[in-house]
Amino acid sequence: MPLVIIILGILLLFILIAKFKLNAFISFIIVCIFVGVLQNMELQNMIQSIQTGIGNTLGFLVMILGFGAMLGKLVADSGAAQRITSKLVSGFGVKYIQWAVVLAGFIVGIPMFYSVGFVILIPLVFTVAASTGLPLIYVGLPMLASLSVTHGFLPPHPAPTAISSMFKADIGKTLLYGILIAIPAIIVAGPLFTRTIKNIKATPLKEFYNPIVLKDEEMPSMGISVFSALLPVILIIFSTIVTSFLPKNSMFNQVVVFIGNPVIAMLISVLVAIYTLGISRGKKMAELMTSVSKSVSSITMVLLIIAGAGALKQILVDSGVSEYIGSLLKDSNMSPLVLAWLITTIIRVCVGSATVAGLTAAGIVLPLITNTNVSPELMVLAIGSGSLMLSHVNDGGFWMFKEYFNLSVKETLSTWSLMETTVGIMGLIGILIVDIFI
Repeated sequence: MPLVIIILGILLLFILIAKFKLNAFISFIIVCIFVGVLQNMELQNMIQSIQTGIGNTLGFLVMILGFGAMLGKLVADSGAAQRITSKLVSGFGVKYIQWAVVLAGFIVGIPMFYSVGFVILIPLVFTVAASTGLPLIYVGLPMLASLSVTHGFLPPHPAPTAISSMFKADIGKTLLYGILIAIPAIIVAGPLFTRTIKNIKATPLKEFYNPIVLKDEEMPSMGISVFSALLPVILIIFSTIVTSFLPKNSMFNQVVVFIGNPVIAMLISVLVAIYTLGISRGKKMAELMTSVSKSVSSITMVLLIIAGAGALKQILVDSGVSEYIGSLLKDSNMSPLVLAWLITTIIRVCVGSATVAGLTAAGIVLPLITNTNVSPELMVLAIGSGSLMLSHVNDGGFWMFKEYFNLSVKETLSTWSLMETTVGIMGLIGILIVDIFI
């Protein structure tokens, strides 16, 4: 019965958004109530789940998306993104520009949360597309494939790190195997896949799109541009490296950890960018704050939609759906790697959150680690691959992509969802190949 209810809930969400064109946030809340009632949740508990889901989702994302929007606006308006773009184009050439954004997405994605990397790199992608005349999807999707793979496969991201600890997997091996498996997955899901969807035209939000071509003397230097745009990455990487050599209880270690927190790193970066990309170049504070305000106001609906996805995720978790679905496949004689991937995939489809799907599946398949000879590192990666599968309307990442690129639901399904699914399938293939040799 829970499986039928979830299918009906997802179907209702599709109908409300695609057929009746109802606002996505309103649709999410309606579906939350629909699923909660059919799952016999107490009304007060259902409301509490919705509040918890929204609070847990926005508690982190509202700051990340807010500061990210500010930094992106400053980088775009100052000409810093254009300066970086011109160097990328001249260095790689228009023909190989996809590989430039793939590399950028992978490097930035390793130390950073997906949402942080997304909001930092999206303005750059918009500028690359505008200056080269290439389709936005053709430029942007390969970068997002890189970010997505690092989020699902590689420590120090939350789910891979937590699951590695749960399975007693070696973090170093997990990272090594993950990189080996990630490279072909990114290539197929990014540059190769986007060649098949060039006909889809994205019209991004104007607040994040700066097609104005500035003169050379109007742009900041390459050094300042790169430093200002990538300061969050620098701070987080610095924190990660330095804290590995410091006593955990030392005051200096606590300060470094604090600075490396994504929220604090983004705040520091915005303050630095206000000076390096604004005040130091003669701009008035009032002008800069007007620009910053416009950038934040433009992401209001994006935040609400992501909050709605978080509410639905919490309803599904609190109603016991994740455990029910996992139990259906728990006693299968299938390969542990394939079984872990499949269980995670099903939970991912129903719950939406890659992190929740991964951690929930890990708890279900944990006995397989002790009862079989399967590599715990590959089990971590199998769950990571499954957690990226079939992203659709209950996933916050789906709505971030849709709203920033200003696509229809159908276009988002045929671009973002197919890219994520390709990553998940390529990940499983790579895992099974590596399993032969270890």
